[in-house]
Amino acid sequence: MRFESPAAVMQHAIGLARRGLGFVEPNPAVGAVVVDERPGDPVAYELVAEGWHERFGGPHAEVHALQRAAERARGATLFVTLEPCCHEGKTPPCTRAVLAAGIAKVVVGTRDPAPHVDGGGIRALREAGVEVEIGVGGEDAAALVAPFVTLQTKGRPWVHAKWAMTLDGRIASRTGHSRWISGERSRRVVHDLRGRMDAVVVGAGTVRADDPLLTTRLPDDADPPRVATRVVLDGHASLPLDSQLVRTAPEVPCLLFATEAADPEAVAALSGRGVEVATVSASPGSPHRPSVRAVLAELGRRHFTNVLVEGGGTLLGSFSDAGLVDEVHAFVAPKLLGAGRSPVEGVGLPEVPRLPSLERLRVERLDDDVYWNGIVRREE
Repeated sequence: MRFESPAAVMQHAIGLARRGLGFVEPNPAVGAVVVDERPGDPVAYELVAEGWHERFGGPHAEVHALQRAAERARGATLFVTLEPCCHEGKTPPCTRAVLAAGIAKVVVGTRDPAPHVDGGGIRALREAGVEVEIGVGGEDAAALVAPFVTLQTKGRPWVHAKWAMTLDGRIASRTGHSRWISGERSRRVVHDLRGRMDAVVVGAGTVRADDPLLTTRLPDDADPPRVATRVVLDGHASLPLDSQLVRTAPEVPCLLFATEAADPEAVAALSGRGVEVATVSASPGSPHRPSVRAVLAELGRRHFTNVLVEGGGTLLGSFSDAGLVDEVHAFVAPKLLGAGRSPVEGVGLPEVPRLPSLERLRVERLDDDVYWNGIVRREE
């Protein structure tokens, strides 16, 4: 395989990195490609070897690629989506492997802002005489590791907000009926999403209304990359003992966030059924509602990297009002309900945003539904 430009090589590395999503967290997904540069050749970059970070605790992308390149790595160019690490962790530093392989040049998609790296890998390579170029495919490379960066720099997981709604913007009818708004293909995408999450988050009202299971179900009994913890925000610890979440807690983790207002007997009853109950501070002005900031801080301490907030509208509104939604997954079905419940409630914004609320927008047709996915734009 040959590539016509550095950007094309980096895009190939980014595609490789995506294969690790769901398997490597809380580490970042990283891809690496070793190429021979051929000056003057119209197709100037010949593939020598490639690799990606395949699983947490395993060799990093650079190591995989360099091992496969063997002697052909000497004098070659290494493209890597994220700055090579320079510290001793579960594996030796990648900078050491790069130098031992005799790589002449390293092209880095984006720097690693984690405190234990933060430019150290780039400095180590340059001090050893390796040419380093930074920023090729940088925007895409940075987007790939945004959840990792959020955990490292903000101490909280990346928040994915998900909802399915009718064409007139309802997630349930006026009676609370909601099954099924979206179609089968949309629901498959949701299960794929759950399969790479550390947690699926809902409010107590959603549990009482829908009695969800919140597990990942894939076709042909395929195993998901991760088993998401089911998280319920329930200030009173009122989760019904006969709910599906409680009944399956011994098999699939269930974590409930309560406040000091919770009845100790209710907490003990849930704990006795296998539900982990954590007490956090209440939201300002709402003594019975767990603070979403406190919840995310606790999930960050547990090294959760990606969490999927599935509703209802009150909970999604709390995350949105707090500016804590990072990515949106909205499934719009060509159905009309008229009166009903909205996907994101809360206080909301006083004015229509000047720019689209999502960037890096992706729109996909899923049979009759339309899937909107994008990163929430932060207003300057």
